[in-house]
Amino acid sequence: MRTRVKICGITRSDDARFAVDAGADAIGLVFYEKSPRFVTNTQAAEISQITPPFVTRVALFKDAEKLFIQSVLQQVEIDLIQFHGSETVDFCEQFKLPYIKALGMKDPACDADYLNRSVTTYATAKALLLDGHAPGEAGGTGDTFDWSSVSGIAKPIILAGGLTVDNVAQAIEIVRPFAVDVSSGVESSPGIKDKEKISAFMNKLV
Repeated sequence: MRTRVKICGITRSDDARFAVDAGADAIGLVFYEKSPRFVTNTQAAEISQITPPFVTRVALFKDAEKLFIQSVLQQVEIDLIQFHGSETVDFCEQFKLPYIKALGMKDPACDADYLNRSVTTYATAKALLLDGHAPGEAGGTGDTFDWSSVSGIAKPIILAGGLTVDNVAQAIEIVRPFAVDVSSGVESSPGIKDKEKISAFMNKLV
């Protein structure tokens, strides 16, 4: 089975169309104002509307207020939520949509025991997303982590953090994730996707 791929940090409809045409299984919309890839509800709604069936529309939040998340979900068609902060499982579950929980692997606490506890804590999550960022960051930093530290996790894994056309095949071989998540690795500048990089990245998936 081919490793699934999410192209995150989409800010333009044209980039979304190209990502989908290239074979992306999901697109990510960032609702975190400190991110250079932040989109407004209006931008996100336009991107969501042109996304075809069977491509998952993912909304990324980091320690957002409940009312803000609800306002996004009321205005933007979303299929899956990605929680990238310190959200509790009860907080994640209240929006009645499938969700994934991101963990920052540069956190010293993110050892094998912590990952296994997270599997139990976030038992209702569809997957755990393992990113290369440090505590307090929101991803999209272009940092990798020690992929060999990931093994034996009883939950689908989405691998993120510093993935590029040059290393994604190696990362997949080591981790064997369900999916990979790329943002800065396929950009010409933050939030602006590069068509050649997207095509090259997709051609490396196995």
